[in-house]
Amino acid sequence: MSSTESASLFNNLETLSTQELLQGMNSVDQTVPQAVAQALPQLEALVEATVARLQAGGRLFYIGAGTSGRLGILDASECPPTFGVPQGVVIGLIAGGDTAIRKAVENAEDDAQQAWLDLQAHNINAQDIVVGIAASGRTPYVIGGLEQASQHGVTTGCIVCNAGSQVAAVAEFPVEVVTGPEFVTGSTRLKAGTAQKLVLNMLTTATFIRLGRVKGNKMVDMQLSNAKLVDRGEKMLMDELGISQPEAAELLQQHGSVRAALAAR
Repeated sequence: MSSTESASLFNNLETLSTQELLQGMNSVDQTVPQAVAQALPQLEALVEATVARLQAGGRLFYIGAGTSGRLGILDASECPPTFGVPQGVVIGLIAGGDTAIRKAVENAEDDAQQAWLDLQAHNINAQDIVVGIAASGRTPYVIGGLEQASQHGVTTGCIVCNAGSQVAAVAEFPVEVVTGPEFVTGSTRLKAGTAQKLVLNMLTTATFIRLGRVKGNKMVDMQLSNAKLVDRGEKMLMDELGISQPEAAELLQQHGSVRAALAAR
């Protein structure tokens, strides 16, 4: 049995008070960063591979089912506003299609052929990299997608939460974050999902820092899509250039981005 499916270390959950439930969940959640730390060498290799593919003009694809697929879509959707990369540089695909983002689609994850069809719809090619996300490490949708990608010369990676999984076996750059039993037995939206989110955060953040999308520690390429982000951009310019808020606002409005405004000065 995979460790993510092993019995919870807690029992009779329905008899516990709210405080006991929260304390129990919090206690096991604290093991997640430690598990991620053990996988950092694997993650480093995946980041380097991703940087190389994107530098060559390729794209980063995520494939996954259920929670794993939704986390990939979330990470992909946040890259353009955070780092100013064009839509379509990071693409998240989920078993069952967009309907599955909000509602579970029965048996979608069991189709080993569909992920490659989904990737082909985006004209996947050998410049790209595909990262499969699967807590269990045995999702047919992900296994089939990675196998087909490899056969067509596409670089592959994965994020899984069990050791020695089928998904990791077919990925060129596997990241195995072994999170162990869940608080509610088998509910991998908990610790495993948290681990996957942490790894995805690091994968794209490190990649786009390496690709020059951050200056100092600032998101200088972020999209100025709301008042909060415009205010943040103004403060960046005020700090960096030693200018007043009205000057920063005018400069930002004139050039449209923090990076362009800094370059103009």
